This record gives sequence, structure tokens and C-alpha cells, in this order.
Amino acid sequence: MQIAAEAILFASGEPVHISRLCMALDTDRPRAEEALRRLGDYYAFERRGIRLVCMEDSYQLCSAPEYAEIIRKAFEIRKTAKLSQPALEVLAIVAYYQPVTRAQVDQIRGVDSAYTVGLLLDRKLIEECGRLQVPGRPRQYCTTQAFLRSFHLRTLEELPPLPGVEESGQLRLEENNPETGQEAERQQ
Repeated sequence: MQIAAEAILFASGEPVHISRLCMALDTDRPRAEEALRRLGDYYAFERRGIRLVCMEDSYQLCSAPEYAEIIRKAFEIRKTAKLSQPALEVLAIVAYYQPVTRAQVDQIRGVDSAYTVGLLLDRKLIEECGRLQVPGRPRQYCTTQAFLRSFHLRTLEELPPLPGVEESGQLRLEENNPETGQEAERQQ
């Protein structure tokens, strides 16, 4: 089963959902997950050039990160452009508050984010995930599996906690910061 799972993942080149693997392997989820765990352990233990990556309920074979430069050189791949500070801000807002509209992102950042949202959509780090049921029906955005893969996360729960955010998800204003305190007064 482990070898068959490896063949499926290799042939796919994209993340494969665990339910599809179970169906193809004619097995149940615990057995498939055990086979995938053993496969991942084998790649890590043997220090192979590939890794098995799990993102939520999907699995994918990827090259080992330590060989990224050699792979770029072999295929003459240019290094992917790093994300700008505004792009990282928008991506963080979407990751932590999803689903979120562009207007909500703009409100949090205090500036127009149309260009940056478009850039993140082009890079497939975020995607449209619905429309808000209010007049104008604005688009809502959420992160993608490419986001998880890019930041080496299995699930969104692995995101570090935001400083200044209470467990309820509400932004907590720092009382000892005079600027923040004034903001709190104006908002009340």
C-alpha cells in the first residue's frame, strides 16, 4: 500500500486528498494515514531528496528544501520574488480573520489593498471563497493550500497567536501605549 500511495502522489504532482487515496487504495483512512506516515518517515530517515508534505487532509510529494538552490540551477528557475511588507500584512489579515472581504482588509490596514489582494490572488496564496450576503455582495477571501505549503504549515491552527489578540479573537488594545489608548477613546 505504501508503494502504491507513493506512485499516486508522484504521478499527481499536486496535493491529493486522503479520501481519494483511500478510494484508490481500497482501504480505510487509518490504514492509509499509517502508510503515508511510514512513507514520510522513510524519506526523512533516509535523507532522501523528496519529502512527503501533509496539508490539512491532503498529501503531496515535494523536493527537500535543502536542495532548492540545486533544483533552481538545474532548471534555471529564478528565485520566486519575496512578498513585500504590504503583501505580508494583507496575507496575515486574510490568514487570521478569514473569510474576509477586501473592505475589511482595507479597514484593518487603513489603506487601499486592491493591488495587493490581486497580487496574492495571482500567486495563488489566497482565493475567493464566497460572497458576503450584504448589498453589493463583496467577495470574501481565504488562504489556499499553496499558502500552507509556502509557510510549511499543516493547518491554520499552526499559525502563531497574534500579539494583542485575546482568545475570543478580539483585538486587545495596549493600555500603556498612549496612542493606542487615544484610539480606544475615539472608537468608543
